[in-house]
Amino acid sequence: MKRTPRLIALLSLALAALVGCGKAPPETKGGEPLLRLLSESQYRSIIADVFGEQITVGGAFDPLVRTNGLLTVGASRAHVTPAGLEQFDRMARSIAAQVVSEENRDILMPCKPATPAAVDEACAARFFSQVGRLLYRHPLSPAELQTPVKAAAAATRALGDFHEGLAAGLHGMLMSPAFLFVIDSTEPDPDAKGKVRLDGYSKAARLSFFLWGTTPDDQLLLAAERGELHERAGLDAQVERLVGSPRLESGMRMFFNDMLAFEDLSRLEKDSIIYPAFSAAVAQDAREQTLRSIVDLVITREGDYRDIFTTRKTFISGPLGRIYRVPVARPDGGWVPYEFPADDPRAGLLAQVSFAALFSHPGRSSPTLRGRAIRELLLCQKIPDPPGDVDFSAFNDPDSPHRTARERLTVHATQPACAGCHKLTDPVGLGMENLDGAGQLRATEDGAPIDATGDLDGIKFADVGGLGAAMRDNPAVPSCVVNRLFSYATARTPLKTEKKLLDHYEQQFADGGYRLPELLREIATSDALFAVKPAPMRSASTSSAKEEPL
Repeated sequence: MKRTPRLIALLSLALAALVGCGKAPPETKGGEPLLRLLSESQYRSIIADVFGEQITVGGAFDPLVRTNGLLTVGASRAHVTPAGLEQFDRMARSIAAQVVSEENRDILMPCKPATPAAVDEACAARFFSQVGRLLYRHPLSPAELQTPVKAAAAATRALGDFHEGLAAGLHGMLMSPAFLFVIDSTEPDPDAKGKVRLDGYSKAARLSFFLWGTTPDDQLLLAAERGELHERAGLDAQVERLVGSPRLESGMRMFFNDMLAFEDLSRLEKDSIIYPAFSAAVAQDAREQTLRSIVDLVITREGDYRDIFTTRKTFISGPLGRIYRVPVARPDGGWVPYEFPADDPRAGLLAQVSFAALFSHPGRSSPTLRGRAIRELLLCQKIPDPPGDVDFSAFNDPDSPHRTARERLTVHATQPACAGCHKLTDPVGLGMENLDGAGQLRATEDGAPIDATGDLDGIKFADVGGLGAAMRDNPAVPSCVVNRLFSYATARTPLKTEKKLLDHYEQQFADGGYRLPELLREIATSDALFAVKPAPMRSASTSSAKEEPL
């Protein structure tokens, strides 16, 4: 058939329209299948989702090693220590006892035993099948189901109480690796000979932990069971449901809590004589203020992500009101919307108590800690640790004639071993010197006026508000959140071979006006989220060929 110029033109227009709908992400081989420990926030969220928020989870968790800026990634390298195992055991016993207690059993159990003092395997199996599907993130096999059923029966015979026996079976499930670890299960890929893919349930878990921070719900598990997550239409439908759900807010709170290292706020202490307004309640509310403010901007209002550094809109509670010196109208000291005046330098994330106080010392501010946190957490730039033999005497000497942090750092940073890193951190962190170690606004330090001017990658600013504006316009800011989100979603560090993939996500992010929900959809619906390759046989010859992280 002869192709006329008009037909060629129409075909060209159609092709251009298809291209304009969005380019497909570059392919990636993905990482190896992972086995990673639940984080503390994920553990708590699962218990609340499966059994209700009335169930308390006490105790402390073994710390995870932050990897690529995230505890979630570090969880893939975590091991359960003997002390950690004991702690999991205590938590499991407490949770199981609460679930079968008289005040909760009628709500949480789908059946009642024929005789409260005797074995009822049918009722026990019904209960374990229901909760096990959510705890293990897949339907229980007959063998998996029989394990808690038999444990419950044995305990019931020994104790003479069905519910006590049920608690013993549930305790065992909560101690199982199938619950405590997120395990990537693979199967042969029918569309690619010799390759593997994540099975439907592993895909469901990856989606749910990424977007909601918890175990897959019943609808997502059903989609996995039907094979819908292997199909484009089925995957798109589930992602749209997850992103459109109010639960996305709690999922993104968990992501930003991890990205900003806010787990340390629960242990933050300040000198009560120097900062009498600071307290544990302030630290708790400081975390809530920032997470509430970020989620309101980027999820509820679907604003430009970069505006988290410049927005004056936030929320204030009673305890925080004393730190910010802002009256809180509510008599119960609860949360109220607040907007800082245009002439106030306190705008955006960096000026909030959570960030300013967390990256400070107990009795004073720290431009170096703050600058390092900005570089590492928000710009994804690694700052080396200081040498072990650094002399801090010139900086910490109480009798030093140098009264401000800027003056003291000028002396300290002249040491050859320190100068390189301080050039990266101090010109940035000094812009936050308007804020003391508790995050309170100030104009002087030790009676001397504060000079809060600084420089971020060639952009000069006069105060913390100007630093926020410089951050907003820094190209590393959106690049960093793209890196962290992909890393959070896959629970691993991106590979060097995935740079083009991250560049694609970053371009899509920019084209969409830096709207976070659109970026979440882009990542969640891409093949890259689920890409996985067979784990190689470990040997001296294969270990050296492993792909390097980005």
